[in-house]
Amino acid sequence: MIELSLTDLLKITGGHATASVAPDTVVSSATTDSREVVQGSLFVAKPGEFSDGHAFIDSALAAGAVLALAERVTYDEHRQEHPAVIVDDAVEAMGRIAAHIVNYLKAKNNAEVIGITGSAGKTTTKDLLAAILSEVAPTVSPIGSYNGEVGVPLTVFNATDDTKYLVIEMGATGLGHLTYLTDMVHPKIGVVLCVGTAHAGEFGGVDNIEKAKGELVEALGADGVAVLNAEDPRVARMAQRAAGAAVRYFGSGSAKPENAGVWASDVLVNSNGQPELTLEFPNGYSQRITSGLLGRHHVANILAAANAANELGVAPELIARVLDGRTAGSRWRMERIERADGVSIINDAYNANPESMRAALVTLAELGLPSADAPARRTWAVLGEMLELGEESIYQHDLLGRMAVRMNIKKLVVVGRGAKAAYNSAVLEGSWGDEAYYVEDAQEARALLEEKLEPGDIVLFKSSNGAGLRHLGDQIAASGQEGSRA
Repeated sequence: MIELSLTDLLKITGGHATASVAPDTVVSSATTDSREVVQGSLFVAKPGEFSDGHAFIDSALAAGAVLALAERVTYDEHRQEHPAVIVDDAVEAMGRIAAHIVNYLKAKNNAEVIGITGSAGKTTTKDLLAAILSEVAPTVSPIGSYNGEVGVPLTVFNATDDTKYLVIEMGATGLGHLTYLTDMVHPKIGVVLCVGTAHAGEFGGVDNIEKAKGELVEALGADGVAVLNAEDPRVARMAQRAAGAAVRYFGSGSAKPENAGVWASDVLVNSNGQPELTLEFPNGYSQRITSGLLGRHHVANILAAANAANELGVAPELIARVLDGRTAGSRWRMERIERADGVSIINDAYNANPESMRAALVTLAELGLPSADAPARRTWAVLGEMLELGEESIYQHDLLGRMAVRMNIKKLVVVGRGAKAAYNSAVLEGSWGDEAYYVEDAQEARALLEEKLEPGDIVLFKSSNGAGLRHLGDQIAASGQEGSRA
């Protein structure tokens, strides 16, 4: 983190210091988690949904924090005030500190900010782009899926004095959320991947999701570039909201627009489920690559990262080299684990919406097909609830079960009551007996899988983060490695 003095923090946040703060206090890192505190940290006492950060100020200070950012004065066991900067809203103050750091880096290093949004694919695209840019200059990108009003500042706090590129993942669950984030970091490049039905219940419909994602495009200045998915009509028409910014489209169709950026041709998915494509750059350079990612849907993420890097002046040869063979940089995103007994695990249960669910099922079905050098494999789809779909939830889960049957997924395991409509529809579609199972929770699912899995099976775990199937996927992967199948 860029070092900040007490004077800096008071000026940035508009807060006031408790009497116990040493005037020469300097912070060199910041966190909202007392377990991540190191010597010299600023501990942000953020009120949370399940716990209040103010209750952890004592432990944070004991671990090496030198200052708290808090919304009220708190005391130690001796009734002495904790050293703190008191503000009205700790999260808002985090945003102000992040904005200060971004402005500092832009002035010092001519740092560039790249914002990435979309209903799916943000984290993968962020990881790909960060891998490219890190070859060029010091680059900061989010840990995992830090992408909201807390996650974006925490990402920025990881910047150091030599940071040149800030890759910012931007999520939203309502109108105005992206505007808040763009006002904080002022991106030069805005990447929009897709408009899906994730969080449709919170947004109040897909039209509002489109409006919200387009806030990133509206925030770009005259020197900015909007990188838009030409194959998503809702994203493509965001070009009308770009004001003075340039627009670059990405895609793989034959109808290549005049202002296309890096495009893809001759796309196929090999027998390992990996996309193979030719990257075509605007300067005429082209290069065939094989991605280490699983599923055709990752082509859009690959192209988005390539376009952002190309607009930043990275050499096409370097972009292609980094993307060739590149696997997922974050866990639980189509993460493939090969068990010692020949069972393949695909753990994609960090996030889910109807679009990403369908893409994962397509990939699973393709992996189960026979190839020239391998027989067909038995496919298992272990599916949990897609959260935050609102009134669409039952309908979308119903469609999911029908799709699994129609794609000839051999075994379907539906976990949890929120997803049960997928099981019901699969049965109605003709999948009964031992083809479709419904279980109440992950514990039941684990017992079922440990009993039924056989060498050669491919098992997909897919659900929203809150459904917790990513941990089930890890457990099933580990049990095979230990040879403890029932």
